[in-house]
Amino acid sequence: MASVNPFNLSDSEEEAERRPNETVDTARSPSVGAPGPPPGNPFSPPADAEPPTLLLSSNRTSPSGGEGSVSIAAISAMAGATETRISVDGIAAQLLRDQYLLTALEFHTELLEAGRELPRLRDYFSNPGNFERQSGTPPAKDQVLGPGGPLNRAGSISTLDSLDFARYSDDGNRESDERVAVLEFELRKAKETIQALRANLTHAAESEVPSQERKNYKSSLEIQEPIRPLEKRALNFLVNEYLLKNEYKLSSITFSDENDDQDFELWDDVGLNIPKPPDLLQLYRNCGTPLPSPRDTVDVSVGVDFGDLPGNCIAQDPPKKPDLSHQQQTEVVQELEYQISLLNNEKQSLAEQIKKLQSEIQTLKRTVSSPPPATLDLGSQNTSHRLSSSTTTTSSTDPLSVPPTDNGQYLDIRGVSEPETKSDPSSTQTISQPHPQSLNTLKRRPPVQFAQPNRKLSPAFQQALLSFCRMCSDSRLGAEVSRIADSEESVMLMLGRCLPHIVPNVLLAKREELIPLILCTACLHPEPKERDKLLHILFNLIKRPDDEQRQMILTGCVAFARHVGPTRVEAELLPQCWEQINHKYPERRLLVAESCGALAPYLPKEIRSSLVLSMLQQMLAEDKADMVREAVVKSLSIIMGYIDDPDKYSQGFELMLLSLGDPSERVVSAVHQVFIPAFAAWTTELGTLQTALIPSLLARIEKLLMQGEHVLDEYKLHVFLSALQSLIPPLFAVVLQNAPFTSRAKLTGDISAIEVTRFPRPASPLQDVATIIGSREMLSALLLLYDYQLEHEGTTGWDSLLWVVNQLLPQLIEIVGRINVTSSSCVHEFSRFFWRLCRTFGKIFTNTKVKPQFQEILRLSEENVDTSDGNDILTKATVPIYATGVLTCYNQDEDRKLLVGFLEDVMTTLSLSHAPLDSLKASFVELGANPVYHELLLTVLWYGVVHTSALVRCTAARMFELLVKGVNETLVAQRVVPALITLSSDPEISVRISTIPAFGTIMETVTQKELLERVKMQLASFLEDPQYQDQHSLHMEIIRTFGRVGPNAEPRFRDEFVLPHLHKLALANNSQTAESKRIDVATQLFEAYSALSCCFISEEVMVNHFLPGLRCLRADMEQLSPEHEVILSSMIKECEIKVENRGMADAQGSMSIASSLVGEDAKTKFLSKMGQLTTSGAMLANVFQRKK
Repeated sequence: MASVNPFNLSDSEEEAERRPNETVDTARSPSVGAPGPPPGNPFSPPADAEPPTLLLSSNRTSPSGGEGSVSIAAISAMAGATETRISVDGIAAQLLRDQYLLTALEFHTELLEAGRELPRLRDYFSNPGNFERQSGTPPAKDQVLGPGGPLNRAGSISTLDSLDFARYSDDGNRESDERVAVLEFELRKAKETIQALRANLTHAAESEVPSQERKNYKSSLEIQEPIRPLEKRALNFLVNEYLLKNEYKLSSITFSDENDDQDFELWDDVGLNIPKPPDLLQLYRNCGTPLPSPRDTVDVSVGVDFGDLPGNCIAQDPPKKPDLSHQQQTEVVQELEYQISLLNNEKQSLAEQIKKLQSEIQTLKRTVSSPPPATLDLGSQNTSHRLSSSTTTTSSTDPLSVPPTDNGQYLDIRGVSEPETKSDPSSTQTISQPHPQSLNTLKRRPPVQFAQPNRKLSPAFQQALLSFCRMCSDSRLGAEVSRIADSEESVMLMLGRCLPHIVPNVLLAKREELIPLILCTACLHPEPKERDKLLHILFNLIKRPDDEQRQMILTGCVAFARHVGPTRVEAELLPQCWEQINHKYPERRLLVAESCGALAPYLPKEIRSSLVLSMLQQMLAEDKADMVREAVVKSLSIIMGYIDDPDKYSQGFELMLLSLGDPSERVVSAVHQVFIPAFAAWTTELGTLQTALIPSLLARIEKLLMQGEHVLDEYKLHVFLSALQSLIPPLFAVVLQNAPFTSRAKLTGDISAIEVTRFPRPASPLQDVATIIGSREMLSALLLLYDYQLEHEGTTGWDSLLWVVNQLLPQLIEIVGRINVTSSSCVHEFSRFFWRLCRTFGKIFTNTKVKPQFQEILRLSEENVDTSDGNDILTKATVPIYATGVLTCYNQDEDRKLLVGFLEDVMTTLSLSHAPLDSLKASFVELGANPVYHELLLTVLWYGVVHTSALVRCTAARMFELLVKGVNETLVAQRVVPALITLSSDPEISVRISTIPAFGTIMETVTQKELLERVKMQLASFLEDPQYQDQHSLHMEIIRTFGRVGPNAEPRFRDEFVLPHLHKLALANNSQTAESKRIDVATQLFEAYSALSCCFISEEVMVNHFLPGLRCLRADMEQLSPEHEVILSSMIKECEIKVENRGMADAQGSMSIASSLVGEDAKTKFLSKMGQLTTSGAMLANVFQRKK
């Protein structure tokens, strides 16, 4: 009697009658060699069941669609009633029909895991139409629904296979990944189509035989069957592979050219849907193996689980027609091959279990027969449980199993593992005794005995009764839970299997807690593939790790590297870094950059100076994230600290220049703080700091100055000079370490401490001279000997210092003389460089070596006043750089006196020789930026105020203009204004005129009313005193000053003083008889009015002074400059319209709005026309014509 299957239920009588006759498609997945279902398959019979009948069903629809189905049943030796079972396809159909969609989805997933894809479920869950949302009203009762019914679907066309579960994680972005899901779905569909077409092509190629060959083919064994196209392509692939492996490259190229229709790099191009066969050598070695003789064979019967059989497994009678078609025979062969693969998989799993059981038996045998622990020879055991001889505590009871590559060290990622040292044999034996004791305890643990009840239940009944306990051991997790690890190696294997399933289910914020577990498992796991998988999990543990999480991962990587050695670091950790070098998230690339630096000390030196250096160089040149490039620079610095290949010097120098030119300030800062000190330390060891590195930078600066005689690239100059500045501490350390007294330096208890201000503040600890030397005590001892040597014994035999004095300083002073003195940035950069150089090398060096070289070049003396050579050098940047970079290094009285005397001499010399004052101005600007030097500069200027020469007094008056902007108002009131008033009453008219720009600057910057009134009175005396009426130069200076300070001055001062006096000057210029003076004043007035036209001017002042002044100026320009006259006419017209608009406004608010709008319009138009003065008057008139 057939057993009743609970799934064999019909919805209707008609369906029950139709079911036995329907044909079910049970095609397998394209991966033919996929492993069978696990032993715990719910559709498999119980383990203690009788051997089942082997059922091979081939109810498969042929490609042509017109053939029937054929079933083959092999009856086992044991007779019995055949068990009726429903096919898996029938179960799937029933689940879909009854709308058990979640159950069907789970069923489909389990079949996929078992390697048996069901077409019905595959087609259903991959069809987006089954999940379309029904819009509008719900379907009518009589509406025909598909198998899935009106199931609501998600917002995109995501199906089961195309769902990206990462985008629904707690840190995903659902909106931005909608398009990605659609593209993944389309890509998957295209791949399925390609796979199906390849299968069809394979089938066609297998059955393709040319007609002529088929006609000539005979069944004789002497004649070989002609080669098929598919076989030809497969053999071509293997032959080409053999040629490449054995270095027959030319033959391989020729062979590829002769078969240009085949891609020899891709096995799938052959068209096979099976794994690639072994290479030719393996085939050759296997072809000579003799086949087993017939007498060696044994007939065996094989039983197969019903759940492993695809399709309808209902037993059928053997076919009555022995002659099957070729297509049907092919399908039967495929079914048999599939069953064979299932049996082979089961055979392998059973063999592994047998091997494991045999190993446990051998272990138990050795445990029983093992000697006492005191005489146990651990080296003779084959269980690979090696005990570390470095263990010094007796509380450890469970030694870890470490592979040979771990050097037998116990893993402790919390600290540094010291190298294994030899210890006393007796102590080692005594300490190691607890370890074999615990090991033997673990190994010889007897099986646990349980009290058996005094009952007479049959075993079958008892087993059936226990089955109601709801224990689950047929799943992956159930199998892990039911099998407790009995050794350290088993624990590692269990962790390797479970961690990949644990990690995705841990919250992102807590995943760093898994790092120790992952690292321990990766260190101790015996399988390289599993270790690689675990390290991949570590680097992909967190999607975008923050700083703290990256530090945890880096700490773990360093601990891993310390315990496994350089070989495994290169083979296992570096590939993980390489895979993520172009990751889309900058945090992941940042992790790679930081890992390269952290792992540098633990890598082989060849890899450190080649592969890792190339990776970092690529990231520095290509990565777009500033923080990644900053980390790359720091990692490169660590590489430079460990590299020992002199050939890499040029590459390191280019990396330094490349990183210095980075647009990000944080990257450049990292270069100065870390990279340059590390690179300089390496060049110091190579002996190339003074011979190659510094000269290379100086050569680039000189080349830059030669190329930029007209336009200097100040940015590049800043890059090179800043690099030189960062090399000053390493250079001084080289001087100390190669001094004649270095060997006499001794560390004693009475060494004086170094003054806090002895050295400039370093940008980082790596630029601290004490860090470079080794300690502050050693530096202090060397400094005492250094100062004594310079002061008493000189530099004889001191090559490193002589290079600085005789080569570096002269070259730098020559470069300084070639830069543009008007470039304030260049002057500032070189001043800072010399200041750091002098402060680092000390006061004695500055006074005896640096100052004399500058003084020799400048040659300040009375004899050089009239000589061109002496004056020429004073006009260059050497003066401000010497004054601000060398003379300001030390701020004692004698130093300040020297600076004051130098500035007074320069001012006197330049004034008396009528030379340009740019160098003196640059000195005042650079020194005036620091309030400490304001009193000193005022002292210098007072020297000029009371000087006997009018030329010097004029220069002093003009220098006040530069100083006023930075000096506080108290000093202006007490020191500046009295000096200017003194000069304004000077007998020489040129001195009085020179004070006007300074008075204007005071009006522009000072806010005290008393000061402003004093300045106003002085300027009014210049304008209203009859003795100045014919002073053309004075009028020009006043108009120029008004045009410069008027827009920024106080509005009341502008309206009541500046504009009325400009009106008077313009009116007086109309009656000027000298044409040259008239046009000079008119041009200067035009510039002043142009600047003031952008200001807000009241209506009264506009009507009474501004417009009349413009009309007077236009009268001059009509005769002198028609081009200017056109612009003035436009300005007058705009101002008249502005006045009209103000008069027509009813309210003050609307008036201000209208005036501001018109004012902006006039300002914009005027400024846009100022550059067109060279065009003709007619064109200007057209340009300025208002639109109608």
